[in-house]
Amino acid sequence: MKSNKLFEPALVQTALKQSFIKLNPRVMIKNPVMFTVEIGTLVMAYVTVYSIFNTGEGSPLYNFFIFLVLLLTVLFANFAEAIAEARGKAQADSLRKTREETPAKVVLANGSFEIRSSNTLKKGDVFICETGDIIPTDGEIVEGIATIDESAITGESAPVIRESGGDKSSVTGGTKVLSDEIKVKVTTEPGESFLDKMIALVEGASRQKTPNEIALTILLASFTLVFIIVCITLKPFAAYANTPITIAALISLFVCLIPTTIGG
Repeated sequence: MKSNKLFEPALVQTALKQSFIKLNPRVMIKNPVMFTVEIGTLVMAYVTVYSIFNTGEGSPLYNFFIFLVLLLTVLFANFAEAIAEARGKAQADSLRKTREETPAKVVLANGSFEIRSSNTLKKGDVFICETGDIIPTDGEIVEGIATIDESAITGESAPVIRESGGDKSSVTGGTKVLSDEIKVKVTTEPGESFLDKMIALVEGASRQKTPNEIALTILLASFTLVFIIVCITLKPFAAYANTPITIAALISLFVCLIPTTIGG
């Protein structure tokens, strides 16, 4: 499986485009923290224009600078999310290509074998893998012993021994046979192999938020709401104390207070 660089030109170009597309409020509202920052950016755009023709809201240049910083903050957060999504899609495409292009030497009833696409393998089929072959799908070794490189799946560079008749007889699709020959019986139905599950996970098709992630989202949204209330109440308190605070200062304070502004 080919490794994709983090900042490949194609990925960066896609991520930059998505950074602006994600400014759509219907997309941003899924992230309450960054959605409030986007609202603050829009408010600062209005304040900047207002301060050009009126007084009382500070220097237009200062307001424009705050607006620009907030806009860049939102765009950078969107870019970070988009680059991760683009990289995930590229990895999923690479995994899918590996699965589709891996041939399988399926054993026939007369003892010979024929080459088939790994997509056609069904549970119970038996195939042969020799030195240098990529294992087409998940299965159990029914005959033979082999040294297998599982680094594409586990990340471990050291090869492992897999053999029939023991607790180390299972093999995973996408791994490579380094030596010897084995016969493998397919143990999964099409679409249920480890590679298929990895593709679904990378694409986010079957992944649901964990309880910890849900709890963290609720916590961040709660903190954001508290800080919104704090910043809103500062304006009348400051006016009562004869210490006026500009909207730019309040929005800047709010963005600094809320947690994980960049990561969302």
